[in-house]
Amino acid sequence: MMAEAQGRAQGMKRRSLLMIAATSVLAACSVVPKSPPKTVETPPTGPEGPVVGLPTDATRHRIALLVPLSGTNAGVGQSISNAATMAVLDTGGKLIRVTTYDTAGGAAAAAQRAISEGNRLILGPLLSEDTRAVGQVARASNVPVISFSNDVSIAGQGTYVMGFVPTQSVDRVVSYARAKGITSFAGLIPTGLYGQRASAAFTRAVNASGGTLIGLQSYDRSATSIQSAVLKLNAQGNYGGLLIADSGRVAMQVVPLVRKGPNKGARILGTELWNTETFIAGNGAMSGAWFSSVSDNLYNQLSVKYRTKYQSPPYRLSSLGYDAVLLVTKIASKWRFGQQFPAGELTDTGGFTGIDGAFRFGNSGVAERALEVQQVNPGSFSVVEPAPRSFAR
Repeated sequence: MMAEAQGRAQGMKRRSLLMIAATSVLAACSVVPKSPPKTVETPPTGPEGPVVGLPTDATRHRIALLVPLSGTNAGVGQSISNAATMAVLDTGGKLIRVTTYDTAGGAAAAAQRAISEGNRLILGPLLSEDTRAVGQVARASNVPVISFSNDVSIAGQGTYVMGFVPTQSVDRVVSYARAKGITSFAGLIPTGLYGQRASAAFTRAVNASGGTLIGLQSYDRSATSIQSAVLKLNAQGNYGGLLIADSGRVAMQVVPLVRKGPNKGARILGTELWNTETFIAGNGAMSGAWFSSVSDNLYNQLSVKYRTKYQSPPYRLSSLGYDAVLLVTKIASKWRFGQQFPAGELTDTGGFTGIDGAFRFGNSGVAERALEVQQVNPGSFSVVEPAPRSFAR
């Protein structure tokens, strides 16, 4: 999964505020005071009802950001936290107060502390196992969780998944390939959870698009296993499109083997993992391959500003922190102080727009994203089909 992988190594009225903020990432705003707002003894009442037993703010909503700030994934967590801070500053921070909690010492404990300190919404954590632990704690206090994981199995019961879901990338690139005339498909899938989910998504996408699935083969990433998988797949028949549901580095091992066999003319298809692996554009065998991911247009602007502010490049997943704050800032205008977070606002069918483009949460709690299709060219990537700019209502 992209979130876990990078952690170890990324209508119109509702969308207006988020679009303005996202396209104005170079804006400068005053710093939010570090001292907490004054608390009130009795929370206001309303149709949602107060969150019993939690301190309240009179002027800003308390939001907790749960990410790893120490340990193996500290770099990713700090990058997400920094981007979230930038979003608060870019939007003025008048309605929300974001406090960051380190999950490295225990995500459940961090969530418990965040809730005891009056936070009524949790952004994060990064990993699926941490999200499960946080979700259990948060549900007891009716505090929603917007996780940066992309594990769809953790969504529901107040937990929303905001990460880049690989199955959506697979579906998008298959749909594009079918539109371009490819009718038969095959897949090379790594063993493990990512591979299992990619395989299921690939099978569904090919069938739904009216294509023919020639075969699937799995491998364990050793050179021998990869070679064996390619040979077995070629023996299953001819195919016009080959999905390699793995990193660009693995794809660069696979493609030369494919080019030597009976399916040497097959179009290579990839996943969202290739988005940050621009080095594959330097590999001649990869030229012409297609993959799908979120757009980098606004992210590149964010990255420039981030480098200027923090003197280091951001992790690609930092955009999740930025967009989460944009999302909450928009909803905050309809959120009464001292009340539960109006989670129903998340499922607006028109969706929202942020650094990573248009997205919306379905009833499942998983963020559906508008994705673009890119092509690998000699030395660069190019967009061959842009992402939709919005969702039709």
